[in-house]
Amino acid sequence: MDITPEQVRAHRLRAHHLDRRYPASRILEAAGACGLQNSPPGGWETALFQRLEGCSLPLLRDALYRDRALLQAWSIRGVPLVFPAGESGVFLSPLLAREGECPWIYTRGITAALDFVGMSFDEAHARVREAARCLDGTTVRSKEALDQLLADRVGEQLPPEQRALWDSPSMYGRPDRQTVGGAAVSFLLRPCSFASLVVFGRREENSPTFTSFRRWLGREPSPCPQGEAELVRRFLHCYGPAAPADLQAWLGSSPQQAKRLWSAAAEEMEPVRVLGRTRWALIRDRDSLTAPPEQPGRLILLGPHDPYLDLRDRALVLEDPARQRQVWRTVSNPGAVLKDGRVAGIWTGKAVQGRLEFSLSLWEPLSPGARRALEHEAGAYAAFRGLELSLLP
Repeated sequence: MDITPEQVRAHRLRAHHLDRRYPASRILEAAGACGLQNSPPGGWETALFQRLEGCSLPLLRDALYRDRALLQAWSIRGVPLVFPAGESGVFLSPLLAREGECPWIYTRGITAALDFVGMSFDEAHARVREAARCLDGTTVRSKEALDQLLADRVGEQLPPEQRALWDSPSMYGRPDRQTVGGAAVSFLLRPCSFASLVVFGRREENSPTFTSFRRWLGREPSPCPQGEAELVRRFLHCYGPAAPADLQAWLGSSPQQAKRLWSAAAEEMEPVRVLGRTRWALIRDRDSLTAPPEQPGRLILLGPHDPYLDLRDRALVLEDPARQRQVWRTVSNPGAVLKDGRVAGIWTGKAVQGRLEFSLSLWEPLSPGARRALEHEAGAYAAFRGLELSLLP
């Protein structure tokens, strides 16, 4: 079965809840499609603003902090992810690697610290996980304080010679503010998160807080027997047609772990061809993938790191490699202007003294009406952030 790029983009817009704005009552569905990255901080709010009708910051923050229907924890690729609190069995526990499936991309750099201390990865992992159990009884403000709290608890169990090395200045980043042990802990917080030992709490004075899943939600994580297969289903629904290597990149896992997870849902997939290449899609998505695209589609101001942009087949939404580098940077990605599922330009917005300084760079012509629609969207987003819009030339 051959699928056109236009059909793929139309399907993905629907899967990502970007074909239209949905009622705010569907917040869990929108957040749970594939999770919402929250780096830079506030990114998840921008993503839901584009997906939900009548979206407001109080509504979103109540869902995360008061009602706790949403949860933030380190998840895929080790990023802070916001997802439904009842779905830790999809977005956390399936990410735990089995024997022979390490390293994760976010623990590869730990080797220098462990070699210095003379500790194996497995020992460090076990010690940090045990130390993290203290979060059942406390909440810690700031990532730096969390690193050092757990490092101190591990250090208390080490012999004096090894403890001295563990407490030495870090060989990473800021040795005046971090110890070797603190650095090791920092690398291992992600697998602790997958075990629900650490999650994000409420932000306090622009600083994150951290505690355990049990302390934050007042209960144990909900089991999900089909969690591994469901994680792959979410990925394929939002990013299919795709290949196993695409899943591996999205997860940030080893090839072995991605292969095992892929196989959990393999019987629900079918091969399709896109631009002459064989990829895999969920059988249940056949009708959506073969449906004719709706024209014209929405013009959307996607925020940096929106889930829709979290893909390997970037040419499907932006063919020009030079412009791809403007959208997907090493740091400080801009927002993307989406037209019919394609990236048609970039935008930036900076809060300055109560104003949102908004800059727009388009790569294809738009009608005057379409440009006014984009400026209206920019104004709505500024109001969402409690700012006045200031259009820069």
